Amino acid sequence: MSTATTSTTDQVRVDYSEDGHTATILIDRASKLNALTLGLLDELAAAALEITASKARLVIVRTGGEKVFCVGADNNHFADLGAAGMWREWIAKGHRAFDALAGLRQPSIAVIDGLAFGGGLELALACDFRVVAAEARLALPETGLGTVPGWGGTERAAELVGRARAKELVLTRRQLSGEEALAWGLATAAAPKAELEEAVARLSGDILAGAPLAVQLGKQLIDAAADGAPSRVLGALAGGLTAATADLTEGIAAFRQKRDPEFTDN
Repeated sequence: MSTATTSTTDQVRVDYSEDGHTATILIDRASKLNALTLGLLDELAAAALEITASKARLVIVRTGGEKVFCVGADNNHFADLGAAGMWREWIAKGHRAFDALAGLRQPSIAVIDGLAFGGGLELALACDFRVVAAEARLALPETGLGTVPGWGGTERAAELVGRARAKELVLTRRQLSGEEALAWGLATAAAPKAELEEAVARLSGDILAGAPLAVQLGKQLIDAAADGAPSRVLGALAGGLTAATADLTEGIAAFRQKRDPEFTDN
């Protein structure tokens, strides 16, 4: 991917495509299987804050290495925190980072090309879409360590696959292949690893083809409805906002002229 600008911290990098439409978050701690630490979680939250202020229309989350997306929490970094430390630091910072990612106005895609265990799967669940290699493995195995998913994975998994299957993931520690994750509704798309980038490009292209403001408002409307907000109110407000944009005028003109629209995010 060609990039125009890049911002880098120790373990998290944000790259922007040449046109600025796509921001890619790369979590790179490949030597430790991309295991998550307190510092890395801080960097991820900062990356989300940066992207929120950018003109990016789409966010893609990737990790370093070839066989592992993310194995979750680095046990060496939380084993000695104690109950208060787990509550004040570990759990709080994980929620802060993942909620920042989930709350982005831009749609987000997690590209899972290998193992996504525990906090690694919770990271992917904080994204709007998950494109998964068929050879990947996804699991929430925390109960085997004597703990539970602590960064929103139980809630987000239940929203996607229902209570019974979420309980199966957590209580039995079942590992899903990429194809099984797709069948369950945990993944948006699955493809052999050699074809994974094509699947990412298709989904990215479909999202970017929409009017940027309308796409972002659509995401926020769906999330708000899931939290119980009335669509008859928010939908009317969002529709009124789009009525004031040049992109709506362009979209209607393109439809009438039977051509592809050229949206400008205005």
